[in-house]
Amino acid sequence: MAQLKFGVLVFPGSNGDQDCLYLLNEVLGVPTEAVWHGESRLAGYDCLILPGGFSYGDYLRAGAIARFAPVMGALRVFAAAGGPVLGICNGFQILAEAGLLPGALLRNGELAFSCRPIQVRVEPDATATPFTQDVPSGAVWRLPIAHGEGRYFAGPETLAEIEAQRQVVLRYCDAGGAITDAANPNGSSHGIAGLCNPAGNVLGLMPHPERAGEALLGMTDGLHLFHALIAACRGAADLRPVAAGR
Repeated sequence: MAQLKFGVLVFPGSNGDQDCLYLLNEVLGVPTEAVWHGESRLAGYDCLILPGGFSYGDYLRAGAIARFAPVMGALRVFAAAGGPVLGICNGFQILAEAGLLPGALLRNGELAFSCRPIQVRVEPDATATPFTQDVPSGAVWRLPIAHGEGRYFAGPETLAEIEAQRQVVLRYCDAGGAITDAANPNGSSHGIAGLCNPAGNVLGLMPHPERAGEALLGMTDGLHLFHALIAACRGAADLRPVAAGR
């Protein structure tokens, strides 16, 4: 079985990087290291994660400056080659600003920071992504959110394309899995909480699965996403030719 290595990108202002590093290294046993935003090369990683926080102080708008960091050029190459990329909260905002995911993340509908547990539903066709493979269709996860600019927005044509290409991975829902306005914590279009690119290897989501990985924290549903991701990466690594130098 191939040994995996994950990387967590760190920008000035990141605050979810240590949560990701702890969960992957200490809880899940996957060697994971921090990758500084000034790096221009990314080699030997099986997955890259953009964590939550306030990259570059969220000046201008969330993720607007981080998209120009040197590491983002290398991340684009990694993603274009099919490497799995996970953007959590601010990471989602960065991926949208960088054009790796469609749409934009705007101020919450109530114009206030929201920090609380919510529920999301795994969409029927999302089980084909490496982040949700083998997860039952319609599964409801309880995860925490902590954001002020988490309202997903896209124009009618983009939303229609996203839906047609089945790129919505997670939607905000109530405890029973129903998609309702009351269950939408920020006013996101179509209740979108998590979205992937057409290839399925780049996922952005506003909830924090890395903060729902131990019973001590009161929530463990985040483990479903990371277990699926690790299994997908391990399967891909086991198929990689030895000549690749792994």
